[in-house]
Amino acid sequence: MLAIRIDDLEKVYAQGLMRRAVKAVAGVSLEVAEGEAFGFVGPNGAGKSSTIRIMMGLARPTRGSCRLFGIDAALPLARKQVGYVPENPCLYDYLTPLEILTMSVNLHCHKERRETRHHVMRWLDRLGVAHVASVPIRSFSKGMTQRVALANAMAVEPRLLILDEPLSGLDPIGRSEVVEILAEYKREGGTLFFTSHVLHDVERLADRFGLIHKGELRSVRSPAELVGEDERVMVRYAGKVGLEGATEEALGRWVTEVPRSQLWAYLGAVHANGHELIEVRPTLSLEAAFMRVISVN
Repeated sequence: MLAIRIDDLEKVYAQGLMRRAVKAVAGVSLEVAEGEAFGFVGPNGAGKSSTIRIMMGLARPTRGSCRLFGIDAALPLARKQVGYVPENPCLYDYLTPLEILTMSVNLHCHKERRETRHHVMRWLDRLGVAHVASVPIRSFSKGMTQRVALANAMAVEPRLLILDEPLSGLDPIGRSEVVEILAEYKREGGTLFFTSHVLHDVERLADRFGLIHKGELRSVRSPAELVGEDERVMVRYAGKVGLEGATEEALGRWVTEVPRSQLWAYLGAVHANGHELIEVRPTLSLEAAFMRVISVN
C-alpha cells in the first residue's frame, strides 16, 4: 500500500501589497510506499514545508491532490496514526511535557490511565527529557522543546511519521540519539517522510531521496543510484602553497576535490611538493547531487 501519494501538486501564495502570485510548489508528483523512509531535500524556500503543510491538512493545494493511505489529506481521518513535527514546534507553553504527551496519547491510542503514564514517561526518557516531565514548556530551550515535540510524535505510535527538520536545534549528541530512534522506528516497519539539511543523516536514514528546488521535484533516487555518480574525494593538506585548483581554508591549509580515478596521482603530487596530508574522505554522494540540483537555474 502507498503511505503517501501526491499527484501534480501545486500551491500558489499571494505575496506583498500587490498580492503577487508566488508558486511555492510546482507540479510535484510523488509516491512513498508503506514502510519506506523518504528524505525530502532542498534549499530554504524550495517548497518542502509547503508540501508537508498540505500533507497535514494545514493548507489546501491550488491544484492537484495528496492522499495518505488512500485518504484525501484534507480529511481529518487521513491523519489517524500520523505523527508530525513541524520545523518550529509550537507547544502549549503553560503545559508540561507529561501533560502534552498524555493528551496526545489519549486522543490517538486506547490505553488505561496507568499504562498511559508509563508509556508517556518511557518516551520522555528515550528523548532525554523525563527529568523535566513536570516543568512547563515555557522554560525550555529550543533543543529541549524539539525533543518534547519528537517524543510527542513517537508516543502516539504512528503508522506514518512526518518530520520537518527534526534535527533542528539539537546538539551533536542529541542529533545522534534522535537519528538512532528514527532508524529503529524504520526497522520496525514505520513509514518515515522527513526533511533535513543534515545530508549525512538523510543518507543514513532514507531509502530514497527527493531533491526539490524552486518548487519543482528535480530528482528522486535511491542510495544505490547515487553511488558512482561523479564520485569524488576530498583531500585536505597543509603547505605554504597549494596545488592548482585547491582552496585555502586557513593559513597554510588547503582543500580540494578530485575524481576518484585521479586520487593516487593527486596524493603523489601532494607528497612530491612536501605537503603534509591531513584528511582524505569521499564526498557525500547526496551532497554532490544536492549541489548539482541547486546550481541549475
